[in-house]
Amino acid sequence: MQAAPAHAVPAGPLGVRWLAYELEPPHAGALGRARVELENAGAAEWRDILAAYHWLDDLGNAIAWDGLRTPVPPLAPRGRAEVGLAVRSVMPPGRYRLAFDLVVEGRYWLSEIGNEMLELDVDVLPRNASGAVAHLPPDVEPGPDWHELVRVAHEEGYAAVGGSLDSGRNRELRAYRPGGGRNPSFTEPLVCPSLLLPLAPNCTVAGLPAWRPEGYEPWLYDARITARLRFDRRRG
Repeated sequence: MQAAPAHAVPAGPLGVRWLAYELEPPHAGALGRARVELENAGAAEWRDILAAYHWLDDLGNAIAWDGLRTPVPPLAPRGRAEVGLAVRSVMPPGRYRLAFDLVVEGRYWLSEIGNEMLELDVDVLPRNASGAVAHLPPDVEPGPDWHELVRVAHEEGYAAVGGSLDSGRNRELRAYRPGGGRNPSFTEPLVCPSLLLPLAPNCTVAGLPAWRPEGYEPWLYDARITARLRFDRRRG
């Protein structure tokens, strides 16, 4: 673990002193791990304290506030603990600031009452797209740039990527007609998607493999990622 930078600790009942940290190389959109060592530097015993994090830009502005929570064990004043956190990385890849913070749920962040956050400048790497599985049946023909557009979307951080489908007059597939771009409000399952493991199709649409968003993995529908249903399937 690396020593945390020296920082001021406020006087009062709730104070935190950050001692050390360790962070797995973060990949855009992916779930990673971190460890922090900290000390109860206040006058009150810690109970119901949670560790979390925020993603900031280089000016300290919030990009993604209110990260995943991890319980901190009860600590008497001057007590120390090591906490392992699950950290969902921000998207897209780039240079960011990761700020660890403590929270009393429903009341306040300790950074709001005078404590400093543990802030780290980190490079968020592209997500590894090598494990992506394209769920394209033989009667679905991907567009010439389908695989490249999907790879770029996965590297941006999306675990599930789906696009439009030229299916003629098939009413069941009307929502997937080509046209438009990214749609963050798309309400249908992703049909014939590319999925990073361990994700797998969890439903079907018009007999085609599909994935309905579930859990917390980021997903993308982009109508510019096009495929075509072959004639024999349309006629059937």
